[in-house]
Amino acid sequence: MRYINVAVPVPIRQVFTYVFECESSREQTPLIGKRLVVPFGHREVVGVCVEENVTPDHAALTNNDSAKTTNDAKTTEVRKVIELLDHIPCFSSELLTIAYWLSDYYQHPLGDVIATMMPASLRKPAKLDDVQEDCLILVDSDEENDVLLSPKQKSLYSLISSNNNLMTVRDIKQHYSSRIIKALIDKDIARRISVSKPRINWQSFLQQASTNQSKHVATIEQSIAIAAIEQANSFSAFLLEGITGSGKTEVYLQVLEKVLSDHKQVLILVPEIGLTPQTVERFAQRFGDIVVSMHSGLTNQQRLAVWHQARRGDKGIFIGTRSSVFLPFHNLGMVIVDEEHDESYKQQDGLRYHARDLAIYRAKSLNIPIVMGSATPSLETLFNARTGKYHYLTMTKRTGGAVLPSQHLLNLNGLSLQSGIATGLLEKVQQQLELGNQVLFFVNRRGYAPALQCHQCGHVVECDGCGAPMTMHMSTNNLQCHRCGYANRIPNKCSECGSQELISHGIGTEKLEQFLDYYFSPYKSVRIDSDSVRSKQAFAMMLEDIHANKYQLLVGTQILSKGHHFPNVTLAIILNIDSLLFSGDYRAAERIGQLVTQLSGRAGRANKKGEVWLQTHQPGHPLLQDLLNNGYTHYSRSLLEERKAANLPPFSYLSLLRTETQVAEIGIEFLQYARSMLTQFSNATVIGPLPSLIEKKQRRYRYQLLIKCHSRKYLHAMFAQVLHELEKHKGANKIRWHLDMFPTDIS
Repeated sequence: MRYINVAVPVPIRQVFTYVFECESSREQTPLIGKRLVVPFGHREVVGVCVEENVTPDHAALTNNDSAKTTNDAKTTEVRKVIELLDHIPCFSSELLTIAYWLSDYYQHPLGDVIATMMPASLRKPAKLDDVQEDCLILVDSDEENDVLLSPKQKSLYSLISSNNNLMTVRDIKQHYSSRIIKALIDKDIARRISVSKPRINWQSFLQQASTNQSKHVATIEQSIAIAAIEQANSFSAFLLEGITGSGKTEVYLQVLEKVLSDHKQVLILVPEIGLTPQTVERFAQRFGDIVVSMHSGLTNQQRLAVWHQARRGDKGIFIGTRSSVFLPFHNLGMVIVDEEHDESYKQQDGLRYHARDLAIYRAKSLNIPIVMGSATPSLETLFNARTGKYHYLTMTKRTGGAVLPSQHLLNLNGLSLQSGIATGLLEKVQQQLELGNQVLFFVNRRGYAPALQCHQCGHVVECDGCGAPMTMHMSTNNLQCHRCGYANRIPNKCSECGSQELISHGIGTEKLEQFLDYYFSPYKSVRIDSDSVRSKQAFAMMLEDIHANKYQLLVGTQILSKGHHFPNVTLAIILNIDSLLFSGDYRAAERIGQLVTQLSGRAGRANKKGEVWLQTHQPGHPLLQDLLNNGYTHYSRSLLEERKAANLPPFSYLSLLRTETQVAEIGIEFLQYARSMLTQFSNATVIGPLPSLIEKKQRRYRYQLLIKCHSRKYLHAMFAQVLHELEKHKGANKIRWHLDMFPTDIS
């Protein structure tokens, strides 16, 4: 009998003590890192043992929901573990260290952190034992057995024979059904056995990579970057700032060869699921079958399979989105964060971690190098590079002789527009189409139109739960709120005055696509936004068709700016840049620079000259003037100076405490209580309570406190005290509230 502490997947900032009774010698092994089924309240949950051989603390147990208290409330019975699920730890010591760090760094309950790190399949009470592999072995290789076999069975028999009479059932099932496998077993020609899982033979893949024709000769700038990264034999953080089209991916490909030759794995983080297929294809062309992807488009079983491949060392290169940073690698040797500036790396609910920052911590703890690449680095990363914390590498020239596109501002004041496009630009589009080129249109609004209004009384249809105008979606004939997702049919008449004169306002991707199909009727358009891209396969097919020039007009939202290579795009038009100029978020200027630069990078990537046009009613705006005249390098340095003058991150640390309540006064009262405690700390500045930039969402009013401090360590120590007191507040369990330690979005 042993007392153990278990991290349970609940939003409570403590671990819980249970008693574990050993029933076999196998269960007498260490328990730390293993999953267990434990009782919690009136239910059973899957937790992870984080400490064993502990001494029960009576005071702690009396406040523990997992304990049963007798009628006299003087003694407490520790509840028993129901079942041990793992024979080997699901969480290694490295992963548990990461879990503790995440819990401290983001001030988040440990049990919830561990649950976030696990694939969904492991959060269920299913046993996990992947030490051995289920295999099929031939027990009778007499060729006379051929007469007993059907053609399919003969084919499987031959396949196993060619693999030294032994194959994994997992590999066999990729080509043969369970019925065929069972037939060989029933005829005593084969039997199932469990064998130790083999490690992958890296050398064969490295030989393939060294002779692969897709390998390019590095440019001078690429060679300098490759040499610098390859010299790192321990933890080093590199910022690779390369303009769009400068060949950052080729640098990644070449530095990986040395890592793989040392029999080590590589993690490559990409910001969006849409980038995964093309990135995987590029790396698979060079390294073959050791490349695997991980993203939200996979099923739970597929994600678990990738988890196993990382743990066993079956694969060498793992390309994935944000959650891939939690994979249990067998021997990780390098981390690459592509497009490190992208906000998709920040989780916006639950455990609000930043995958880039966690990747840096993990690389440091493993003493391995990490490379962060971007044409538009985040100001935090740029600051660390300029102050010497990171190694700073730059690439200023496009590969293959391509040049950066020319950038222009188009003053819309007084001009006639058709579906939001200036008439003069339509003529330029026609010219490019006649030359056989493609044109890209960016509009930061999906749907048909951002608002539906009554022409008689002026009433605008709004979401009842958010108070925001409902967006028209003609493809589904509904109105949708883009804050909460609520949708309803497009009405036939005004709900206020009964008039049937309803008109749309503004331009969305649907409306623009419809106009382009009509205006440039001989040519085909494609719309790329979160409505049209429902799956990884659909997006991959769209990209293939674009590369095959089946579409000449590309319409989309920010998805189009995410590092795609469109060699035939020679003209990019940004329709509504003004909507981004007047945001209340202090990061808005940084986002504008990144968006415009990334979108510009889609044009003129091959041997064709490219042009970018920004339509604006604010042609003299200093941000636009600086960006287009001086480029992102100068622009970002100017923003850093502004941040320094305003004492904003990265020159200080900012946290956000937010409430979401159906009655605004309740949330304000809670935040005022929080403010009274926070203002006791002299080294912190507290701003608020204030309404969030998006004040209402899903019938809940959102109010917040902003807390600014010069010391991250001081900020952590402060919240470690304050959060425990906030949880004791009478309203803490009756309202929604959360702390985002280092927010990237304060809207």
